[in-house]
Amino acid sequence: METKQEETVTKVLEALESIRPFLNKDGGDIELVDLKDNVVYVKLQGNCNGCPMSFSTMKLGVENTIKQFAPEIVEVLSVE
Repeated sequence: METKQEETVTKVLEALESIRPFLNKDGGDIELVDLKDNVVYVKLQGNCNGCPMSFSTMKLGVENTIKQFAPEIVEVLSVE
């Protein structure tokens, strides 16, 4: 049986898979770095890394999508 942590990681990965095509379209990608205390750490890659729109992409797109898949997530942070 999956632990709560593994269950959450699975849901977060599913959320990332659902938004990956939109990022790929702009020449970017996203990677799950860590999940600790219901905070998700992701790394934007390719054209998304350092893009001026990346902050709103993170907050509006990525965070909202992840919270739909995994409501227990409290925050999504981007790491370098």
